[in-house]
Amino acid sequence: MRGSGALGRAGLALLLMAAAPWAGARPRVTAPWGQPQPRPSVVLVACDSLDGRLTFYPGNQTVDLPFINFMKRSGTVFLNAYTNSPICCPSRAAMWSGLFTHITESWNNFKGLDPDYVTWMDLMEKHGYRTQKYGKLDYTSGHHSLSNRVEAWTRDVDFLLRQEGRPMVNLTGDRKHVRVMETDWQNTDKAVNWIKEEAVNLTQPFVLYLGLNLPHPYPSPYTGENFGSSTFLTSPYWLGKVTYEAIKIPKWSSLSEMHPVDYYSSYTKNCTGEFTKQEVRNIRAFYYAMCAETDAMLGEIISALRDTGLLKKTIIMFTADHGELAMEHRQFYKMSMYEGSSHVPLLVMGPGVKEQQQVQNVVSLVDLYPTMLDIARIPVPQNLSGYSLMPLLRGKAENEVSPRDTRPSWVLSEFHGCNVNSSTYMLRTGKWKYVAYSDGHSVPPQLFDLTSDPDELTNVAMKFPVIVHSLDKTLRSIVNYPKVSSSVQEYNKRQFVSWKQSLGQNYSNVIANLRWHQDWLKEPRKYENAIDKWLGQSK
Repeated sequence: MRGSGALGRAGLALLLMAAAPWAGARPRVTAPWGQPQPRPSVVLVACDSLDGRLTFYPGNQTVDLPFINFMKRSGTVFLNAYTNSPICCPSRAAMWSGLFTHITESWNNFKGLDPDYVTWMDLMEKHGYRTQKYGKLDYTSGHHSLSNRVEAWTRDVDFLLRQEGRPMVNLTGDRKHVRVMETDWQNTDKAVNWIKEEAVNLTQPFVLYLGLNLPHPYPSPYTGENFGSSTFLTSPYWLGKVTYEAIKIPKWSSLSEMHPVDYYSSYTKNCTGEFTKQEVRNIRAFYYAMCAETDAMLGEIISALRDTGLLKKTIIMFTADHGELAMEHRQFYKMSMYEGSSHVPLLVMGPGVKEQQQVQNVVSLVDLYPTMLDIARIPVPQNLSGYSLMPLLRGKAENEVSPRDTRPSWVLSEFHGCNVNSSTYMLRTGKWKYVAYSDGHSVPPQLFDLTSDPDELTNVAMKFPVIVHSLDKTLRSIVNYPKVSSSVQEYNKRQFVSWKQSLGQNYSNVIANLRWHQDWLKEPRKYENAIDKWLGQSK
């Protein structure tokens, strides 16, 4: 029912009854007559800002996500999948390159991959796949607002300025209003049409990518230059998919007890003011409703593959670049190593993928590159940061995996952009999440036991110094993080100086009217002096 933009109950029932007969079966290397089995096609649907915890219990109790649930029944869900950098461009750079952020030097939303970087899709095309992309890509350099850049460059300056609008909700339309995020629906329509008109007639395998902007918050025009995105917008139709009584109101530390980096993030995101429980509940409800709209677009793709007979020949993947805090830890947006921000959805179904499987192993977005090559039977380069997910998707035991394919017991995420005044490094292994900052000693680390403290309310770094020392040693064996932090600081100053010089006499006016204008214009000389002092520290 593409006219309505979402499947009706009858279509959904038919789809859910169509149990995937191939799911759980191991792929056959050769057909009965000795010819190689055809390579499967691949569809990757990547959305923006979807909290991965919504794809399994208990997070999935808050909102109806029928097509994510269909993928769980027909394939595999990863319970511990993480972004390699909780912000759009650096995360996507990791996804498309298979390399950690400190290797690609994708430091912020302005600095991603070079336009001519060879992605997994380029290699698949070279090896005989028909390729097609629709929607949001955002993994190359040069995008996003000027404010976004300047805020990242100046994060070490000794000032505090609100860089976002106060998070708010906006209800639009009526109970029949389905296509709220029209741009995403149009791109979904294009992908559906391509499946029905092009893919169905291909004699070669294909790889299709659909990038969605939802459930990323919408722009808030009152915030000024290029607008911040602090508005959670939906219609009554999608809000009806949310179970209000299941919405959890997050616990907050007092402002005085917050970790210093968390306080900076909360302040710059305009979240240190008073919020009623109803405000917080509404923000979370509207966000969940936006997730339901995202799920419906995924459903359109699955339905198009079913209608064309391609579903049983195609591996489908669903993920996101990062999550959304939705007022957890007194923050919205991402840019944080807390679960709401760093935990992403990752579901896979199709030929050779085990059915109804929940994988506990920690994985991350850099794993998509080698997985895509593995699916296409393309040799996987040895210099990648990620590991193919195919052994896990097939349900192989660890002793069945070759030593070369044995993945580590940890994942790495790092952040170097705006709204956080320190480079941040997260190591997730077993029940532990270790978060180190900057040079490793000027900002206190955090340690969370996710088994006993899934909401990450108690930093136990002081309680377990031996664990901290061990995890920090592991982290330093992966990345020389003090050196990387120093490189980012030098990059930020160089970029800012270059930008400032390019403006000449217009500098004071331009910098005053970025997204932080409401605070800046109260004491412009004070903030310019703080920048001058910061720049002078390296002279």
